[in-house]
Amino acid sequence: MDASYVDLADPSHLEFDYLRWIRIVLRAAHARRVVHVGGGACALARALAAEDPRGLQQVCEVDAIVLALAREHLGLRRVPGLRVRQVDGRFFIAGQSRNAWDAVVIDAFVGAAVPRALITVEALAGVARVAPLALINVLDDRAAREVRTVGAALALAYPRVWALGARAGNTILVGAVAALDLDRIAAAAAADPSPTRVTGPEATAVLIGGTPALRDAEIGLAGAGGPEVGGA
Repeated sequence: MDASYVDLADPSHLEFDYLRWIRIVLRAAHARRVVHVGGGACALARALAAEDPRGLQQVCEVDAIVLALAREHLGLRRVPGLRVRQVDGRFFIAGQSRNAWDAVVIDAFVGAAVPRALITVEALAGVARVAPLALINVLDDRAAREVRTVGAALALAYPRVWALGARAGNTILVGAVAALDLDRIAAAAAADPSPTRVTGPEATAVLIGGTPALRDAEIGLAGAGGPEVGGA
């Protein structure tokens, strides 16, 4: 929650650049039914719901305290097009039918790393089963070790993998079944208040080439996610 910001007067306003970059991709893909793994203040989901109340933004946040803070201090409430559940994101996705969603956004962290259980080969295969588009927010330095690790598993789940963002800081890794208009996305990203660039599939493949993908067995994970602990 330290990195949460919501404009209560204008929920469509996104203060953080990486959230605007994700929105650019979702708009280009015409993604209206989106699962958000990692809720925080639900800023992106709320912005998308305000923009398209007939769509569906499903937020999965495992931490009850985070949701309570968002409701008490950051104006989180029921609005058309937005659903919020206290549930493990991987567990939720495992229970969805094939191609039930347009996209899955993973914006969850333990410290500065995406939880390992969300970025294994098996976890991302589950994401690809339910959605033709996945976006993962990764924090990294110029060595790009985290980007390589996440990208390696994503490349086994999706035929097209590319990135949006600088080498250091936030990088949005994108896995897609269909080709998106990267020129259009690149132009929108360049015009953002915090301009950034697209790294296309070929350059991304070179970056992640030779990096071993993380598997469930390596992190001692026997099942997909944990039990649901509540709903809202």
